[in-house]
Amino acid sequence: MTIHAPIQSATLARLKEAAGPGGWIEGPDTEPYCVSWRDNWAGKTPLVLRPDTTERLAALVKICAETGTPIVPQGGNTGLTGGGQPHATGDEVVMSTTRLKRVRALDPLNDTITVEAGVTLLEVQNLAAEADRYFPLSLAAEGTCQIGGNLATNAGGVQVLRYGSARALCLGLEVVTADGEVWDGLRGLRKDNAGYDMKQIFIGSEGTLGIITAATLRLFPRPVDRGVALVAVDTPTAAVELLTRLRAALGELLSAFELMNANTFRFAQETMGHADPLPGAGWRVLIQADGPRAEPPLSERLEEALGALLEEGLITDAVIAASEAQAAQLWRIREDQAEVQQKTGAGVKHDVSVPVSSIDAFVAEADAAMEAAYPGVRHCTFGHAGDGNLHYNPIRPVDWTDAAWKGETEAINRIVHDIVMAHNGSITAEHGVGRLRRAELTRARAPVELAMMRALKAAMDPAGILNPGKVLPD
Repeated sequence: MTIHAPIQSATLARLKEAAGPGGWIEGPDTEPYCVSWRDNWAGKTPLVLRPDTTERLAALVKICAETGTPIVPQGGNTGLTGGGQPHATGDEVVMSTTRLKRVRALDPLNDTITVEAGVTLLEVQNLAAEADRYFPLSLAAEGTCQIGGNLATNAGGVQVLRYGSARALCLGLEVVTADGEVWDGLRGLRKDNAGYDMKQIFIGSEGTLGIITAATLRLFPRPVDRGVALVAVDTPTAAVELLTRLRAALGELLSAFELMNANTFRFAQETMGHADPLPGAGWRVLIQADGPRAEPPLSERLEEALGALLEEGLITDAVIAASEAQAAQLWRIREDQAEVQQKTGAGVKHDVSVPVSSIDAFVAEADAAMEAAYPGVRHCTFGHAGDGNLHYNPIRPVDWTDAAWKGETEAINRIVHDIVMAHNGSITAEHGVGRLRRAELTRARAPVELAMMRALKAAMDPAGILNPGKVLPD
């Protein structure tokens, strides 16, 4: 990446004045903004800016544009690819959206809510529930992650199958551009064909094209009935066939379909004491359906559908949650996987996607290639099979050290990503590129596509001050 000149003291003074009281942090207190919560991304900054209005943030960006000061936009700092932390050079300011907390509008008749970027995902969910509505984006970090960051990374989560990713849930944006102008695109419209859809440029751009300051989000009727089941299948192909059959039986009521291999349950039992409801199963699928109250209840409809598939032999066993507590426990095994893996040993994490029909072939090929290269590797594979997004995270053999395994990251990435690309997949499905996957993007995208990305970056941020050294390869 480009090394910038140290930020002048006069520039820092101007930024502090423009940020106003409580709007900036310097010294040791900046450390929490410079270090990721996982995977050891770390850097340093002379100044963290914490504007409390879009107007203040725009004024700060204008100063940075005038002085050539690089900016690292940051939300809840829960990202997984190093996209939200400054570099170790100390020549960037962090622009935190934490104080942008206002709820601008709640329109139940239009099924929309407009919030500023610093509102957490959990707060949006709660606000929707208070209005008897539902906001379906759901992530493990929902109590900390912020809407601005969710949109900047096009977050996915467990309910993409039914509701889509963050991109599908956003109707409008307010964005501060690289020269400090404010674009107000907060339109709660489902149909708008007047020119380019500019919001889509900023969603998923990881703060490299503009800084999201507010968003208008879609809401849905609040589900009042839910069915949750854990199902055993022999292969991922059987899981995909199960998905097809359940969609036919339940339609749009099917909201989550999480595929997990046997090791995810074994490791959860060994490290965190989670009981395995289906011991001996090769693969499990965690299923959720939700919707309006109806007869028979969804749990019974789910049980009926699964019973027929059990008789056919497509599935080998199933557990239907008989209570909310049981459903929560089944989900806890899935939600605790990040902690489970940390306690099991070092893993090389992948956030990949392939066509749903290619899941079985990808897993078989990747497992075989990893075993050939690293005998004793422990496969830990789980993810959102309904949309082809798998977290393929091989864990070190028991006789390897964590450090030695991490040293193989580049080689392991090459093995896994080559197989992903052979299946016309993507090296990142929901976590983003950040710093982690910049180099791999060169191999994963054609030169013409990279050229288009660079042209867009040059047009939107000609001085290159927005989140430099992220996403685009050098």
